[in-house]
Amino acid sequence: MPNQHVVPRGTKWAVKGEGNSRATILTNTKQEAIDKAREISKNQRTELVIHNRDGKISQKDSHGNDPYPPKG
Repeated sequence: MPNQHVVPRGTKWAVKGEGNSRATILTNTKQEAIDKAREISKNQRTELVIHNRDGKISQKDSHGNDPYPPKG
């Protein structure tokens, strides 16, 4: 399953599966895109990668398949 990315798309925000050229969802706000992407990511047990307007990664959340789970 591909990781889910929240990326800027013009004046909107897109949720994209990693490696996909087309957006899964297009939203008006970044928070709306994050909420949708988090839902998909949790269902698929993949990682959520959130980008800033400049395209740089601002945050990552793992929802399963974490290669380095915390101890304890």
